[in-house]
Amino acid sequence: MSEERDDERTADSDAEGGQHPGGRQRGEPEARADDSTAAARLQDAEDRLLRTQAELDNFRKRSRREYEDAQRYREMDLLRDILPVLDNVLRALEAADRTADVEGLKAGFRMTVQQIEKLLDSHGCRAIEAEGQAFDPTVHDAILQQAVPGVKPGTIVGLASRGYRLHDRVVRPAQVIVAKEE
Repeated sequence: MSEERDDERTADSDAEGGQHPGGRQRGEPEARADDSTAAARLQDAEDRLLRTQAELDNFRKRSRREYEDAQRYREMDLLRDILPVLDNVLRALEAADRTADVEGLKAGFRMTVQQIEKLLDSHGCRAIEAEGQAFDPTVHDAILQQAVPGVKPGTIVGLASRGYRLHDRVVRPAQVIVAKEE
């Protein structure tokens, strides 16, 4: 029975800070080294965490600033493309003041219209088909109904103003005149 008590005392002293498996008492230099190494690792992990958080915060700020700049200046390419068209219109107006050649002016304006249509097309903006098409309320705005002999009701018979679509979205519906029953 006394051997059992000695074994219990040894186990109790080991559990309470007695000897380590290496035969040394707790609190000796190796245990202190382990504690200081763990503290250094913890400090290093905290430093890395703070640096990573700061980097993430800087990334968010930089991304927000770049997004705001992109939104603010998103029309820059369109403006660069449209300014030469404006120059042509201004030249045509100056020429109109100096000439009586109406046909020349018409030809100049036709070229300007073609230039604008090409510019819009290069930016993904296309005219909505209307004349002779069936009325579609998603892309057409009926401003008038008119009885037209020989034309099926609901067919577009006139165009008041062109409509435009940017990719798959309607920028402006076409304003149309629609045939109705006689």
